[in-house]
Amino acid sequence: MALKLWRQRQPGRRRSWRLLPEVVAIGAIVMVRLSGGLQFLEWAAFDLALRLRPAEPSDQRVVVVGIREEDIRGTGKFPIPDGTLAELINTLQTYQPAAIGLDIFRDLPVEPGHQALLKTFQASQNLIVVEKVLPDQSGFTVNTPPGISSQQVGFADAFFDEDGKLRRSLLGTLSNAGDYRLSLSLRLAALYLNRKGYTLENGIRDRETMRFGLTELPRVHPNTGGYVRADTGGNQMLINFRSGRQPFRILTLREIQSGVNPAWLRDRIILVGYTAPSVKDVVSSAAIDSDNPALIYGVEVQAHVISQIISGVLDGRPLLQSWPDGWEYLWIIGWGVVGLAIGRLIRLPLVNVTGLAIASVGLIGGSYVLILLGWWVPVVPAFLALVINGAGLAAFYRYDEALRSRIQERQQIIDQTFDAIHNGPLQTLATLLRQTQETPSWQPLTAQLQVLNQELRQVYEVVRREAMPDAMSAAAMPLHEALHQVYNTVIQREFPGFKTIHIKVLKFEPIADQHLSQTQRQGLCRFLEEALCNIGKHAVNATRLEVTCMQTETGNLIRVVDNGKSSSAKPKQPAHPVASGYGTQQAQKLAQQLGGQFRRSRRDPQGMICELTWCDRRSRLNQFWHT
Repeated sequence: MALKLWRQRQPGRRRSWRLLPEVVAIGAIVMVRLSGGLQFLEWAAFDLALRLRPAEPSDQRVVVVGIREEDIRGTGKFPIPDGTLAELINTLQTYQPAAIGLDIFRDLPVEPGHQALLKTFQASQNLIVVEKVLPDQSGFTVNTPPGISSQQVGFADAFFDEDGKLRRSLLGTLSNAGDYRLSLSLRLAALYLNRKGYTLENGIRDRETMRFGLTELPRVHPNTGGYVRADTGGNQMLINFRSGRQPFRILTLREIQSGVNPAWLRDRIILVGYTAPSVKDVVSSAAIDSDNPALIYGVEVQAHVISQIISGVLDGRPLLQSWPDGWEYLWIIGWGVVGLAIGRLIRLPLVNVTGLAIASVGLIGGSYVLILLGWWVPVVPAFLALVINGAGLAAFYRYDEALRSRIQERQQIIDQTFDAIHNGPLQTLATLLRQTQETPSWQPLTAQLQVLNQELRQVYEVVRREAMPDAMSAAAMPLHEALHQVYNTVIQREFPGFKTIHIKVLKFEPIADQHLSQTQRQGLCRFLEEALCNIGKHAVNATRLEVTCMQTETGNLIRVVDNGKSSSAKPKQPAHPVASGYGTQQAQKLAQQLGGQFRRSRRDPQGMICELTWCDRRSRLNQFWHT
């Protein structure tokens, strides 16, 4: 049998379609993230998580010697003369540091004392000086001082994100000359770790990365964390800024000249650079908890990167990295499913909000813990998927269900009102009509009673027509689904004819409804409702019901068939009488509007067939061309 048992298949199908908005919402969030639309929000969330971490103890292995405004005024000249720098480096060497980094460009002499500085450079094997190897927009680079070994030079170039903030450290890159250069911070960390028995090598899991011992420095890829198609030229690493208000010991030039505790500098990495606002050697970073979190001196950035490397190798401090792309999107989809479950399973608004709040705290708290462990996960898109599915769409569905419930209640009241009119006044009126028709002298009264009969029926029709646009949602629902909804609504009514039906053969297939008006769609729904109500009210001992709504080769078909006896049949009635009541008149009028045919007849040996057929515009054109 080619008939489809709708009650076995369609409910699951409708439930799957009801999940479509949530799936679309998750897909839209994923697409926005893929396009880079959430990148700035993810960067902001990443910075906030780093800034809110508990304060870490100061890293005593890294010391910053900052040249402040008073130091510049004390020398009486800017830039700081070469002689002053030579004297500072020689003084620092007396404290036997592990390494000294000069984060001040010296490609050109600044007299007095240039020759003394060159001699200091050559005599200081643990000294690393800075250069700039990548040209800026104007093609500007900064060379190294003359006569110094290439092993004593490290660059200070950096990649800034589109919001102007620094989150990545460039550890190695090719210069314009084609040779591979290392950064100032990496060279200083390597000098320190060499004394501990660690050497710089290629990675094991990732051959393109760098490692000390078994600790690999995770590379930044184009889609690492919240990045989307980022420029990852060279070898870059996310900066895990050290938290706390005093991550390092910072001394001034004047304090070094006056003398400090030797234990502060012995076997330490010492960075020398400007910490004066007038020099403007500052970068922007919102990941540091300070009085002005947007600004940090360049020499302090070098200190953070050095501390990150040596702490990761020696102390096991987390190095920031991210999951593969596939796992990140599974994470986003998973939280979207959690929001879907909360929105669909929890109906009470207060409980829904509470559940959503708990899930949000779990998401944000879990992402924060992962940051502490060194994993940057996408919290912003996951949070959007959770909230939109759990709150936004849930509120919409609750409103939709409440609206449908109110519509159903209103429709039920209308039906009950009509049933009361039909079973009371209309039945009495029908009896009076039969009695008056048998008496010729009562013909004027008969005509008035017929008018009253039509008026009472029109009252019901007007009220129901006002309810139908909202009840059926014909403009937003395929016609065969609207018809099935009518069937479900009617079959649940407490009509006597439905109680004996045990076999229901249903076939609801898509019907060409593109050219139907709203009124015509409502009329088709009312036709099916009227046909089913007639069976429920008048069929006697019906055991089988067939409902067919489908598109045929010649057009469209709505057919309702039962095998019951008619409660209004008379003993000597013709085999196939055609009813001429109000419902029949409405069906004939609808068939005429659609250019189709209506048929209501008796079956042999018993039962009724109620059928409406019509051709859509496309079927009419096909018939025209074939003829």
